[in-house]
Amino acid sequence: MPNGLPDAGGTHTEQESHSWTIEIPDHEKRTESNEYKAARKRMNELAKSLPEFLYGKPPYQDHHGGGLWLKDADGWFLVRNLVGIEWSAQFCADPAKIDLLRRNARRLYAAFPEAVEVLGIRELLDTPITDADGIQRWTDSICNASVPLPKPVHVGVVPPAETGGVHHYPGPITEIDLFKRDDFTLWVTTPEGNLAALVPVAEHGSGVGETRLLLAAVPLQEGAETPIATLVGPPPVGAAPMLTAPGLEEPEPTILPADHPLSRAAFARQA
Repeated sequence: MPNGLPDAGGTHTEQESHSWTIEIPDHEKRTESNEYKAARKRMNELAKSLPEFLYGKPPYQDHHGGGLWLKDADGWFLVRNLVGIEWSAQFCADPAKIDLLRRNARRLYAAFPEAVEVLGIRELLDTPITDADGIQRWTDSICNASVPLPKPVHVGVVPPAETGGVHHYPGPITEIDLFKRDDFTLWVTTPEGNLAALVPVAEHGSGVGETRLLLAAVPLQEGAETPIATLVGPPPVGAAPMLTAPGLEEPEPTILPADHPLSRAAFARQA
């Protein structure tokens, strides 16, 4: 089960006390409603019309991420609702809570009437969600099944993919790959075939080659408290405890030296 330490304004760790598996049914095996087919078609049309798009280039998979497509004088653009509803999650959804998403979207779209008209979502936005049919309609609509992600960004596993998908790794880490410099490698494979995610500790051009270890996908060794501890090994003999607040067992960030193999791999594409 997930374990987290209190946030005292410093750094805390999160880890799993047992292994886990996420079962994600293949999209093509699902019963696709007409609303969903139309939403997917429209999503691809809109995404391909953008001259630049942070998530990447087509072909796209349809992520149920709560995307809201808007249109102003400069054209179409995408924002995200508070949460998205995965297809399989609709069956535990509370209609009143899903209606909050509808109301939130309705308030936003009030400022973009042209988008409402072109998308044909006036009735969808104005109809309260009170039952399973309403949840299903919202889940399959262009207001939810509407975030175009290339396959690696959606369901990619590192390796063999060069980036990690949102269905496999924490969002705060996978999203780094969307805005990082092209010459920095976020995901690094260790000589043993394990996976790590790292970021620099100083701005580009500083000459500082140290990295901060964010994620370690490493089998937990006996005696190690976390996969990160397994990866980097025990602290030097005599090292002071790394605590950021009195009374909290809250470690400081794991910083790897510039000559560490993982740091060198992360910076390998930089001149």
